Amino acid sequence: MIIDEAIIKYTLLFIFLELYEVSWQKAPSMLGMLVRMHEQYVKNIFLFLVMQPTFYFAIGFAMITNYNPYALTLLFIKTIDVATKIILIEQVFVKKEVSKELHVALIAPLHFLMPYIGLSIYPFLVVLALE
Repeated sequence: MIIDEAIIKYTLLFIFLELYEVSWQKAPSMLGMLVRMHEQYVKNIFLFLVMQPTFYFAIGFAMITNYNPYALTLLFIKTIDVATKIILIEQVFVKKEVSKELHVALIAPLHFLMPYIGLSIYPFLVVLALE
């Protein structure tokens, strides 16, 4: 079985972009990750959004694949991801309204592989969308 060159290129591009996101967001806890994201968010929301390249990849990829269901699934997940980050940044740093349960979840230490969980899911969606 010969793997299509497009599958390899798009998958590697996505992995590279996801690793970039992990590299600037990675922290020992969710709160630490939010602090890192908030630093970019307060500079400029557009800078924050530009620093989410997998979101833009997902938009373009959905169009390239003629709105394949797997590509749309990737776009949906990445949209929810970015929206959740913005909502949490607003809630924690702007409104400063955090429930006890959310506070516990935010300060809990993360397993060192947790930031890389997207690398175990998203590339498969890219491959499936191109097959």
